[in-house]
Amino acid sequence: MSDGDNVLITMRDITKTFPGVVALDHARLTVRRGEIHALMGENGAGKSTIIKCLTGVYERDSGDVHMEGVEGNIFNHSTMDAQKIGIATVYQEVNLCPNLSVAENLFIGREPRTRLHTIDWKKMNRMARELMERLQIEVDVTETLENYSIAIQQMVAIARAVDMEAKVLILDEPTSSLDDKEVEKLFVMMRRLKDQGVGIIFVTHFLDQVYEVCDRITVMRNGKFVGEYTVSELPRVKLVAAMLGKEMNDLADIKGADSGKELGDLLYEGEGLSHKGTIKPFDFTIHKGEVVGLAGLLGSGRSELVRCIYGVDNSQTGSSRMEGKPLKIKAPIDSIKAGMGYLPDDRKADGCIGGLSVRENIIIALQARNGLFKRIPMAKQIEIADRYIDLLQIKTASRETLLSQLSGGNQQKVILARWLATDPKFLILDEPTRGIDIGTKTEIQKLVLQLADRGMGIVFISSEIEEMLRTCSKMLIMRDGANVGHLDAKDIELTQENVMGAIAGGETK
Repeated sequence: MSDGDNVLITMRDITKTFPGVVALDHARLTVRRGEIHALMGENGAGKSTIIKCLTGVYERDSGDVHMEGVEGNIFNHSTMDAQKIGIATVYQEVNLCPNLSVAENLFIGREPRTRLHTIDWKKMNRMARELMERLQIEVDVTETLENYSIAIQQMVAIARAVDMEAKVLILDEPTSSLDDKEVEKLFVMMRRLKDQGVGIIFVTHFLDQVYEVCDRITVMRNGKFVGEYTVSELPRVKLVAAMLGKEMNDLADIKGADSGKELGDLLYEGEGLSHKGTIKPFDFTIHKGEVVGLAGLLGSGRSELVRCIYGVDNSQTGSSRMEGKPLKIKAPIDSIKAGMGYLPDDRKADGCIGGLSVRENIIIALQARNGLFKRIPMAKQIEIADRYIDLLQIKTASRETLLSQLSGGNQQKVILARWLATDPKFLILDEPTRGIDIGTKTEIQKLVLQLADRGMGIVFISSEIEEMLRTCSKMLIMRDGANVGHLDAKDIELTQENVMGAIAGGETK
């Protein structure tokens, strides 16, 4: 059977514009039965937009969409229209009802009814158990959904789509919040659905995952179709080149922290800091111009440590000093006033204020440091916003665009700009490149090194060890809420093997 016989969905010449922005420019996408198809591209490439045009969230300006078994050019005006013809989407933020049971979430809006038209709970729970068993998902269907992990919640969302006889399943960044074991469970389920003939569109930024589970890749750039490739014929370096639009391994241009560089003066010193239940007493120092990485497995205490330093979680023991002067940190505003900045790992929950403009999001920390009665003049706000929009190459129609309208990577840049605008002495970056594209990652890594060269002290946390190797001159090894050792470029070559060995083996130096 040829590929043409297997085609489920064909999208051709899809165009979509927003005020001041061409989001899709004659874009294309073809999805086949029984394949896992990666949709790749930098943030702002148009991946989310083409999916939303397919699923009825947006109405396209022009172009054709055809689907197996559906006559004519398809125009979905809502996600319900898409579901009716067999297109289902599972987002990174699961769109289910956490306060309802697993069974209720599976059958919400289509609950089996008794003769009296009341919900037939017994039948619904039985159907839910049968569905879970068929998909080999081990859950109690009568249990409230919020009691299960994000991974299980995503699998319940997928199971709901399967039960609604979805022919095409769209998974939009489903692995960003999962650990390795949860990712593997998801992949097992994806392969099972693939074997049943479902076409899966997999949107992700993780190259390893693409090469592990996908059959085919479509690359987009600046709203345009770049190419469609089988995974076996596309080496990683060529995939990166296609996404970036230039034949170069830009990451190789990052030289990494200079292990021979003399440390600046002691900037921050914490002694005996702890937080009950998360962080055991630890000592931490950072010098001017130093980039310190925190390495460890998920749940090792990396994020909890910096939350303790910054005052998001109050330290219950110990003391801290900035440039030799005692610090009293009772709340984040104290840290801001002391010259600290903090980019949290969960930008949606703790960083982004979607209802405010790009300008307002950039100046809000600076305004908080100045106080409510020292309002920053509008001309100054515009100057600051424009400076960082230009410096970080933030893609936005204007400085007054709502932050919620920007792509994930550009939202991340705005939050980074917020802290750079305060001109901090000490900057904490917790997963600053998670869920964003390779090009933006490169820009942020280079910026970190430039800031360190200017004398800023930076803590850098990343789940990608290679990324920390390019930026950090020292790494603290975390496990179970404790600092179990460190690796210093002055004493040992910082390699992935050495870092992994330190994480796995315990005390190092």
